[in-house]
Amino acid sequence: MSMKLFDILPENDSWKVQGNGDISISGLTLDSRTVVPGYLYAALKGSLVDGHDYIDGAIDKGATVVLCEHISLIKEGVTYIVTSDVRIVLGHIANVFYDNDANDYTLIGVTGTNGKSTVATLLFQLFSKLGYTCGLISTVANRIGQEIVPATHTTPDVVQLHKLISQMRSRGCSHIFMEVSSHAVDQQRISGLDFTGAIFTNITQDHLDYHKTMKAYISAKKQFFDDLPKSAFALVNADDANGLVMVQNTKANKCTYGLKTMADFKTKIIESTLNGLHLKINDVEAYFRLIGAFNAYNLSAVYGAAMLLDADKDEVLAILSNLTGADGRFEQMIDTKTNKAAIVDYAHTPDALDNVLTTIAKIKSSQAKIITVVGCGGNRDKTKRPIMAKIAIKHSDHVVFTSDNPRNENPESIIDDMMQDLDASQMSKVLRITDRTQAIKTAVMIAHAGDVILIAGKGHETYQEINGEKFPFDDKEVVREIFG
Repeated sequence: MSMKLFDILPENDSWKVQGNGDISISGLTLDSRTVVPGYLYAALKGSLVDGHDYIDGAIDKGATVVLCEHISLIKEGVTYIVTSDVRIVLGHIANVFYDNDANDYTLIGVTGTNGKSTVATLLFQLFSKLGYTCGLISTVANRIGQEIVPATHTTPDVVQLHKLISQMRSRGCSHIFMEVSSHAVDQQRISGLDFTGAIFTNITQDHLDYHKTMKAYISAKKQFFDDLPKSAFALVNADDANGLVMVQNTKANKCTYGLKTMADFKTKIIESTLNGLHLKINDVEAYFRLIGAFNAYNLSAVYGAAMLLDADKDEVLAILSNLTGADGRFEQMIDTKTNKAAIVDYAHTPDALDNVLTTIAKIKSSQAKIITVVGCGGNRDKTKRPIMAKIAIKHSDHVVFTSDNPRNENPESIIDDMMQDLDASQMSKVLRITDRTQAIKTAVMIAHAGDVILIAGKGHETYQEINGEKFPFDDKEVVREIFG
């Protein structure tokens, strides 16, 4: 692939070219290590490194065009594009370079603290079963049709994202569903994309290590909706305090879903058990295999989006009733010998943990006890650690504090943070076992017939990140081994 530079630059005055604008480029990259002759290298300023420091190295490897904020040394034969916002210009360049014409496909973005993966995955499963070839970009996995492409971030960098979407389109994908993280919005990773629709699930405390304040976190999510075109739809959770805040300044068609307040897509829970949900969505009743009130919200969002995409109501409900959602989200396993139940869930925020435990409390038998295994990730928002600990204690009969992904922190120090300010009554429920395998084994040993063991925090992940290395680890595999 090769294109003339002037053919792919955005049609505005946000940039200035110094050098030959008629030059051809054969690829785009943000990483100087991946440059090959003929590439455009984009120098991004990050929180840890500044891409401008690697311009010379990129040129030495053959970059013929450099997109940057400033030039320290002009080199002969190199074209420089100077702009105050490299990320935005790069997004427009990538969109044209990879020929991602918005008229050729439907692109739906899902944002929020919790539920993104489930909503995006359910939409992918639903529209696949409706007969479309679909793409999925999510925390759990990226999919092109039925092929799985491993995911490393909730949202890839702007170049990789446009390249991935181009690959999906070349493989016949007419519908693409993607999670949109607050980091992706703030870092302009979705720059240049034209969304058909956007869905907001909820906002609760998370990522304050990055955003610093809840106001900044909310603002990043809101920016996604502010940037939507008039032709798009914005579907938000009316029961969330920030639902309507998201669409205050959007040009998109505003729609709502919810369980408690008036909404365009109103859902009522008729029955909720360990076997699933009996819901009434608007005027239609249906049974679903997904469990818990939080999944009633997820199903409402998916149903609403499907209706806004002109899918057939009866066909949508028939398919949704048999779907099971994203990997590692409220996945239940039963030991038939002992009648102990284990639930593996990705809950790693206070609200998500509260939702999962509240759901278990409502649907378990009255005699059953809840044993929770939970930790907190290292090098992430420390303020949520004691909050999550107290939520686990409040809703559980026994709690085992353990290691999650400690990353570059001492696992014992993370557990210390979780246990700060606990009183004697709360401490009486707690065991601390840093080794996650031993923690899960201990929780199963403590449980009696009929009890429920929640293993929270990692869900779909098949690794544990310790001191910069990823070691194989899968909560579900540990449970399967224990249950035999």
